[in-house]
Amino acid sequence: MTDLWLISVPLDKTSLTSVEKLKRTIAKTNQASCCKFSIPDLKVGILDSLLSVSDDLSKLDTLTESVIKKTHQCMREVMEQSTDKVMENALANGVDLMSYVTKFQWDKAKYPTALPLSSLVDILNKDVSQMETELKSRAAAYNSVKTSLQSLEHKQNGPLQTRSLNDIVKKEDLVVSEYLTTLLVLVNRGSYLQWERTYESLSEFVVPRSSRKLYEDGEGGVFSVTLFKRAVCEFKAKAQESKFTVREYSFDLEEKRQQEMKQLSVHKKEQYGTFVRWLKVNFSEVFVAWIHLKALRVFVESVVRYGLPVNYQALLLQTDRKRSKKLREELSSLFMHLDPTATASKTDVSSDIPGLCQQEYFSYICFHINTNVLEVS
Repeated sequence: MTDLWLISVPLDKTSLTSVEKLKRTIAKTNQASCCKFSIPDLKVGILDSLLSVSDDLSKLDTLTESVIKKTHQCMREVMEQSTDKVMENALANGVDLMSYVTKFQWDKAKYPTALPLSSLVDILNKDVSQMETELKSRAAAYNSVKTSLQSLEHKQNGPLQTRSLNDIVKKEDLVVSEYLTTLLVLVNRGSYLQWERTYESLSEFVVPRSSRKLYEDGEGGVFSVTLFKRAVCEFKAKAQESKFTVREYSFDLEEKRQQEMKQLSVHKKEQYGTFVRWLKVNFSEVFVAWIHLKALRVFVESVVRYGLPVNYQALLLQTDRKRSKKLREELSSLFMHLDPTATASKTDVSSDIPGLCQQEYFSYICFHINTNVLEVS
């Protein structure tokens, strides 16, 4: 499991020396990889607004991560857990997620740097909230069609008591006239002989030798029997006493159900294509928004912590989770001069609770990018 940390340090002489030492150390020990994380110059505004924006960003970070996870989960469910298909669609701007993060470039067209920070937060919040609402709506619509189709398919292939008999019964199996009708009766395997011996006596108006076995499975069989219409009620009652089950059947109704199933199947395929395309586009959109949001958090926190003029360096550190404790100790040692009161003991960032790393305090700025979201493959 990988840990990704976005850290920020001021561009003073001591910190720059520490950054170079950090790069040499991790290159020598293979503790981590380190690359510059590019964040443009943004409008600072007044301190009070920065503190308010910082609070809004923290809440929005949690929401956005949640929407990413929900969108990805939807992908897995819709694509029937197909890992290859999920990997093909869980991209950010057409590239894999890790590549997007490590080569991050601010999208000035979507998030103009000339806007106040509060306006950028509003844009992000509106986009993410809209995606969450639409995801719920689209998922509900797709699942409704899927559930209806599954229900009909279960009836089509389920036990004889409930399954469709349309592929079993043909029109020529049924006698329907002014006086006569054909009933379909379910008989357990162990009761075949009893049925053959007694069905004619269940009513005096049963046509002799009219019973035929139309189908059987492991539990029993479907038998047809022809009788006068006026004897149907009596026959059903007597059959029930003998533990034979008369199945209600209408050829027209079964035909209608088959048509409905075909229509639902076509509708599901159409919805599948539309929904997958929507998920692909919006997964990318929300992930891109999330990394811009992380960049905003680094910028705002750097201004609040290090002051004006804006003068800091953002780095992306990628390490194996087993080595994260050692790396954290190295960082604490290198950047202790930024805040000697910061404790080096808070080194465990292995929790998957969103935002936990941000709540811990270090001498340098650190934001955690939850790799449970990144490692969707």
